[in-house]
Amino acid sequence: MIIPKSLEELATYVEKGKNVFFFTAGWCGDCHFIKPKMPEIEADFPEWQFVEVDRDAFMDVAVEWNIFGIPSFVVIEDGKELGRLVNKNRKTKEEIEAFIQSVQK
Repeated sequence: MIIPKSLEELATYVEKGKNVFFFTAGWCGDCHFIKPKMPEIEADFPEWQFVEVDRDAFMDVAVEWNIFGIPSFVVIEDGKELGRLVNKNRKTKEEIEAFIQSVQK
């Protein structure tokens, strides 16, 4: 999991590559629920880079992208959004994997 340290670094992942953005926060219980499963999800989708975005550290990005519920996932390939799983509900490994499969070409 890539954890960008700056807005500039985050922007590089938006612009290039196949990336799954995982919006999370330290205080989010549902985020802590899914986080231990993230390495398994990453292993199941080796063609994608997973980028962890701390919603509180990147609040402007979260607002611009309409991320008002976490954990949330946004899939972007070379600057183009392919899909989003954005809501405030707890997510299972199966839901996340089905979502990623649904946006693959």
